[in-house]
Amino acid sequence: MASEKQEEQLAEGTLMSHLLELRDRLLKAVLALFVAFIPCAVFANELFAFIAQPLIDKLPKGSTLLTTSVVGSFMTPFKVSFYVALFIAIPVVLYQIWAFVAPGLYKREKRFAVPLLVSSVVLFYGGVAFAYYLVFPVMFPFLIATTPTGVLYAPDIANLLDFVLTMFFAFGVAFEVPVAVVLLVLTGIVTVDKLGANRGYVIIGIFVVAAFLTPPDAISQIIMAVPMYLLYEGGVFMARIMQKMRRESAEAAEKEEAEAN
Repeated sequence: MASEKQEEQLAEGTLMSHLLELRDRLLKAVLALFVAFIPCAVFANELFAFIAQPLIDKLPKGSTLLTTSVVGSFMTPFKVSFYVALFIAIPVVLYQIWAFVAPGLYKREKRFAVPLLVSSVVLFYGGVAFAYYLVFPVMFPFLIATTPTGVLYAPDIANLLDFVLTMFFAFGVAFEVPVAVVLLVLTGIVTVDKLGANRGYVIIGIFVVAAFLTPPDAISQIIMAVPMYLLYEGGVFMARIMQKMRRESAEAAEKEEAEAN
């Protein structure tokens, strides 16, 4: 009876320590977001101008952005500053999540998890940059060119922000394809050979996804689909290397265990 009570107290103490650590990690993540938000809030209008610049550069002569909300001129730049701060603080937030989860992982899992975590952040940033610098300059002229005769193209700034954030998220997630491929292989859900043999289906699937995530024009669809396919091939290549490394590591561990016995 005393033993059961002691085990219960130990489990309760362990749970409390985990909850306290989780609280500390969350506080650090929120603090990082707050620190990044302060300068972003100061330059909120400049940040919005930067995000809207690809569209402003393509607006027809005499047209301009507008706001149809009483508080839109304040709230939209404010939202931009928050999302930019979150964008900046993402590495710190992910590190806090990693620091909380890492003690429960095996050494081999940590070795694979760190590169995947870092590469996922870099790829997401790469997807956002790709959308801003390469996709928007092509997409906005198409959207403007489709404006019916007699209609003034003057987008609302709140709608523009929603559209830009959606595209940033779509391309950011799309650029995570290599990480997804590697995880599928390492977890044993699919094999590298099967991924290579089903390239035709993958290409069709990528173009279908690109059609849903981009405006209804072939150029934007191709701009998203081609990098996604190249990233898929890169993911297959990396998965083959990591699978080989894991196999060699397992064989080395078995050899050391056999020699020890």
